[in-house]
Amino acid sequence: MMSWATRFRLRQYAKASLWIVPLLGLVLGVALAEAAAAAEGSSWLPRTWDYSATTASSVLSSVVGSMIALLGFVVTIGVLVIQQATGTLSPRYMRLWYRDRLQKAVLATFTGTFAFAYTLLRSIETNSVPNLGVTLAGVAVSVSLLLLLIYLNRFTHNLRPVAIADIVGRMGERVLDRAAAHVRGSAAPGGAPASDGPVARIRSGRGGVIQAFDARGMAALAARHDCVLVLAASVGDFVPPGATIVEVRHGRSAPDPRRVVGLLALGAERTIEQDPAFALRILVDIAIRALSPAVNDPTTAVQVLNHIEAFLHAVGRAGLRSSYVLADDGGRPRVVVPGRAWADYLDLAVTEIREYGATSLQVCRRLRALLDHLLTTLPDEHLSAVRAELELLDATVDREFTDPARRAGARTPDPQGIGGGRHPRGTPPPGP
Repeated sequence: MMSWATRFRLRQYAKASLWIVPLLGLVLGVALAEAAAAAEGSSWLPRTWDYSATTASSVLSSVVGSMIALLGFVVTIGVLVIQQATGTLSPRYMRLWYRDRLQKAVLATFTGTFAFAYTLLRSIETNSVPNLGVTLAGVAVSVSLLLLLIYLNRFTHNLRPVAIADIVGRMGERVLDRAAAHVRGSAAPGGAPASDGPVARIRSGRGGVIQAFDARGMAALAARHDCVLVLAASVGDFVPPGATIVEVRHGRSAPDPRRVVGLLALGAERTIEQDPAFALRILVDIAIRALSPAVNDPTTAVQVLNHIEAFLHAVGRAGLRSSYVLADDGGRPRVVVPGRAWADYLDLAVTEIREYGATSLQVCRRLRALLDHLLTTLPDEHLSAVRAELELLDATVDREFTDPARRAGARTPDPQGIGGGRHPRGTPPPGP
């Protein structure tokens, strides 16, 4: 029987694959061509749909050639996107770009139209012309061109770093909301079980990043053996070969290690399904690349900080903790999962940007405005971490800006970096 981890990896491969959906379009095009050829001779077809054999051959041959050319054009755009992402954005973004449904729909439409027209070509004879099929081929070409225009419009606008930051930030917030809702629905009312007693360690057979785990499957397996499964690493962590990946505690019987490992998906890199911090990682990557000497674009970093701030507000409202205890259907604690606390997200969000943008007046002012806004909106339990980051920012500004006037400017919170107005610390900017 296929394990949950194997099914997860297959789903990930299908989501990232650029050939599965186009292949389905190719098969569907052949099937539709056969159906259109079978419908010829029906009395309900209008006379205006009649074509000569020469005209039909020319039209279908043109469709076949144009679809091949358009496929090459879309592949060229894909190569440009890869160059843009790896050069000025973040290579991690490519894992999300491969999943774009519009791109797969465009490729499937082109391959389907190609297969449809090519299949109809063989049914053309001197006294037998697939009139319905030729007309439908023209309709398919029109749909293909419309999708191509939508595709070009979308990627022309969405290749900008700020647009990608908005997309990634929203994806991360959706994953965060789903994770928070799942934890609230399956949290054990009694909290974490006692940590004493015998512990059996299950080790990973191969190394890899923990991409996701089956929480319900683990809870059911733990209930079957009356034990508690404790994950030794959180989603997104790399586990070396032979390292402990799960601890089994308070077990009446020991579960099969292969069953337990089969409920955790290990892979070569992180995914966003159960890892909202991966979205934040991509946002920070875009910002620090903009701050690199090769790009030197602090304004882009400031704009990305807008989306980082929005994400941090979502994290602050989610009530995240450093660990979570999940229960079975009877409410008994069964799975303990390490998580990321608020301070971990905040550290990831601002540390590298502060270090790479230490000499940028824009970045220092925008970071201070971000932290000041967090102080005014987040619950009290999160404020100590924000104040600690403010102290680190003050120390960075004092070290990099030796001139008193420039130091005072760098210490001024500004939501636009430069030009957004000067607001007292802890006071949000006025509305428009």
